[in-house]
Amino acid sequence: MEHIRVPKVDNVRLLDRFETRKFTTGTLYLTATHTIFVEADGNRETWILHMHIASVEKLPITTKGSPIQIHCKTFQIVTFIIQRERDCMDVYDSLVQLSRPRSVDELYAFHYSARDVDVERVTDWDLFDMDSEFARMGLPNDEWCTTTVNRNYEVCESYPRLLYVPTTASSRVIHGCANFRSRGRFPVLSYLHQKNKAAICRCSQPLAGFSARCLEDEKMLEAIQTTNKTCNFLYVVDTRPRINAMVNRAQGKGYESPEFYTNINFQFIGIENIHVMRESLQKLIDVCELKNPSMSSFLSGLENSGWLKHLKAILDTSIFIAKAVDVEGAHVMVHCSDGWDRTAQVCSVASVLLDPFYRTIHGFQVLIVKEWITFGHKFQDRCGFIDGDPREVSPVFTQFLDCVWQIYHQFPCSFQFNDQFLITLFEHAYASQFGTFMCNNVCERVRAKLPQKTVSLWSYINRPEILQTFLNPMYEPNNAVIWPSVAPQSIQLWTGLYLRWEQDDAAIESAWNEINRVRNRHKELKSFSIKLRRQLFQLHKEYSEQQSTAEPI
Repeated sequence: MEHIRVPKVDNVRLLDRFETRKFTTGTLYLTATHTIFVEADGNRETWILHMHIASVEKLPITTKGSPIQIHCKTFQIVTFIIQRERDCMDVYDSLVQLSRPRSVDELYAFHYSARDVDVERVTDWDLFDMDSEFARMGLPNDEWCTTTVNRNYEVCESYPRLLYVPTTASSRVIHGCANFRSRGRFPVLSYLHQKNKAAICRCSQPLAGFSARCLEDEKMLEAIQTTNKTCNFLYVVDTRPRINAMVNRAQGKGYESPEFYTNINFQFIGIENIHVMRESLQKLIDVCELKNPSMSSFLSGLENSGWLKHLKAILDTSIFIAKAVDVEGAHVMVHCSDGWDRTAQVCSVASVLLDPFYRTIHGFQVLIVKEWITFGHKFQDRCGFIDGDPREVSPVFTQFLDCVWQIYHQFPCSFQFNDQFLITLFEHAYASQFGTFMCNNVCERVRAKLPQKTVSLWSYINRPEILQTFLNPMYEPNNAVIWPSVAPQSIQLWTGLYLRWEQDDAAIESAWNEINRVRNRHKELKSFSIKLRRQLFQLHKEYSEQQSTAEPI
């Protein structure tokens, strides 16, 4: 509250997004967590979460007053005109402070309270554990087992305590391999395909330079390959462009040299780094914020942003991994630089393609916990929770959700959830209202005592009344592997996310209500049809019995 210089300002104008001559007048309130604009008639409120604010800009004074413009990480833009310059400066200074916490302790999650908080904290922080998910995959087995070398995070701080490795990999091999991998992120099992026991493993780049080698690292990759009884080679997928990997090689890092590793099939893919992706999103935002663009300027701006091209690269890589696993029956080991950005993206998307469990609401939550939260995606840095290095901010998780939406858009009946579920996850990745996405890895969350001090996002999502809003009425369970098209015309702009503040929500809601009505009517008719069939069968049975007992004439 010490950052709030003025808690309330009257006679504030909220400008229309496209026609600045149109406005509504009301009162602006500043709280510790939200900025709230209440229209004069009290019929409508506009809420802006401070953690969603990307930037605050004070515009030149006009005859109407002092404008202040807020750009949100959720792609919302709001412009207020405040009559007094002093009030405007106070609001501006307050929002700058409130939207840029300097420490984790200042985040919303530590001050948020919810219904039945104690119960929710106990149950939903334990929604997922690696044991139960890997048990679903049939683990442990003769080829894969757990290792406790990281039980106190001493080998790799950004990995969880419990990890699956080949049964033939000794502790000496694991420690030696970890010393040869960036950030100590040695190869571990991510996913085991039930159809043929082909595996996806993940790790970080080796510290190979131009000539360094590590016998323990070579033995680890050999151990992974020998767990596969049907394929005699291991795919090693480096998700970086070759030139990026060469630059890292000159810095003493790099990639696996085929002359030192036997039976590997090495593949460069070409997904750009976090800095390119950050710039790409900003270009996309600039295009989406154009007030009255021509068709050519919008389309050329969209193309120049490169956003859809980057999504295609992620999807291409994910499909390659999924085909290697499902069609060829090969193991795939994936890495980028540190193994927590591009690696998380492609391992997750490939899993969605391969496993129908991850296309359910519960399964998708499990996937996020496993591949992103547990395996150490740096949410705190990438989402910019606290005031820090802006070069560490990047829309890695947003791209993953967008890729899933691209698949959902092509297979709308294969997902139990709708796009509103994905949008909700996107919003909460930046909100810090819940502790689920806070910090950069499990070790930091344990030290910050998040399960004891904050509420889990899953406690909110899994409430029956909330969960109901995320159900896809067109869902039909599909146990097959799905193969989306990655043709240029198949990759589309997710207007429901990037342009949702410009859309007519009432029309969209009306369309979904009609879909739900038709779907429910279909279920009713189907149930009634089954009931009639049973009655017909019973009548036929009674008629047959009567015929068999009737006396012959």
